[in-house]
Amino acid sequence: MKPNRRSNQLRIIAGAWRGRKLAFVPVPGLRPTPDRVRETLFNWLSPVIRGARCLDLFAGSGALGLEAASRGASAVVLVDGDPEVTHTLQEQVQRLRAQQVSVVHAGSVRYLYGRAQPFDIVFLDPPFHAGLLPDCLQQLEAGGWLSAEAWVYIEAEHGLQLPLPAHWEMHRSKTAGQVDYHLARRRMKPREP
Repeated sequence: MKPNRRSNQLRIIAGAWRGRKLAFVPVPGLRPTPDRVRETLFNWLSPVIRGARCLDLFAGSGALGLEAASRGASAVVLVDGDPEVTHTLQEQVQRLRAQQVSVVHAGSVRYLYGRAQPFDIVFLDPPFHAGLLPDCLQQLEAGGWLSAEAWVYIEAEHGLQLPLPAHWEMHRSKTAGQVDYHLARRRMKPREP
């Protein structure tokens, strides 16, 4: 089923695919990160996005991962457990000829218990009120998924306490309506004076 209603589209904000509109599957609980929030996030990430290896867990619409690829990320992995969602993501990747983007059909939490490869940036936007964040945060750290100075974007329901692993620090946080969004940084090296 191809979504064709205007409300089931998002647009790439900047980079190689700036202005391109992408359709997404209107499955329950899927809420693409709004343009304004994406613009703020990618302003925060602008010094590190080019050439970065990115993991988009709970990819849904693909808004975060595809925006990262458009802005010069060298590799992006989109992970989602819904077969219709991953099929649509694969179509979008082919339409964009995005050779640096791969789509994985897998439950995002289960994926983190698989064979790890380190990423520089992780986008973590699980379904709200599902209690998935603590396990994901811990497994990202314990499972070898992060480079030494990785960045982790976290989108969560307003007011949710985030149990950040040791060596992580909160870099930025904002609220948009009922959504809190954060950028955390993993620091395995001492901070330079």
